[in-house]
Amino acid sequence: MHDNSNIPSKPIAMKYLRNLILFFLVAATACTSDQQPSAPQEPQLPELVMQIQKQARLYSTECQVHKIISHNDTQQLLGSILGQQFSIDLPLGKRSVAIPIDATVKAYIDFSEFDQSNVSRRGDQIEIILPDPKLEITSTRINHEEVRQYVPLLRRNFTDEELTRLEHAGREAIVKDLPRLNLTETARQNAARALIPMIAQMGFPTDNITITFRKQFTPTDITSLLQSGK
Repeated sequence: MHDNSNIPSKPIAMKYLRNLILFFLVAATACTSDQQPSAPQEPQLPELVMQIQKQARLYSTECQVHKIISHNDTQQLLGSILGQQFSIDLPLGKRSVAIPIDATVKAYIDFSEFDQSNVSRRGDQIEIILPDPKLEITSTRINHEEVRQYVPLLRRNFTDEELTRLEHAGREAIVKDLPRLNLTETARQNAARALIPMIAQMGFPTDNITITFRKQFTPTDITSLLQSGK
C-alpha cells in the first residue's frame, strides 16, 4: 500500500493553485503600473526664458535697397552793383550727376536681456513680448560703373569728396525710406517662425502661443531703432 498522508487533498491543492495565480496577477499589475509613463509636467517659465535667451541675436530679415541719388548745380556769377546783390547763372555752367547706391539693411532681435517680464501667461495662453527690433545698414556701395555725369567744358568734374558727400546723402535718403520697408513686421513674423516650434516642444500648444512687440512702431520710432552700421 502507498502512504498518501503527505499528499494534499484536491480542495487544498486547488486553493494553493488559486492563491498562486492571484499572487502572479498582483505582481504583474504592480510591474505594469511601475512601467507606465508619468504624466507630463507643466512647462516652467524660467526654463522657457532660459531657452529663449539662448537665441542671443536673432537676425530675422534682410533686404537689399537700390537708390539713385541725383544732383545738379549751376555755376553762378555773384556780385553787387550800387549796393545791390546779384547772381547770374552762367551759360554752359550746369553740371549734373546720378549716383546708384546699393545698401543692405538687416533687422535683428537681441534676446540677451530677455526675462520673465517679456512673458505674459493667462491660463493656457502664453504671449511672448519681443524686445524692440534693431535695424542696421550693414553696407552701402556706389556702383561706379553706372555713375552718370554731365559736366560742361567750362566746369571741372565732381571730386571724390563731392561724390562722398552725395553718398552720405544717399544713406540718409535710405534711412528715411526704412518705415515703408515694413521691416519690423517682417522681423516679428520671422521671429515667430523661429520661436513657436521651440516653445511648442516645451509643452505649450501652438495655437495658444502669441508673439508680439510691445507697441506698434511709428516712422519716428523706426529711425530710432537704427544701429551703427559696420
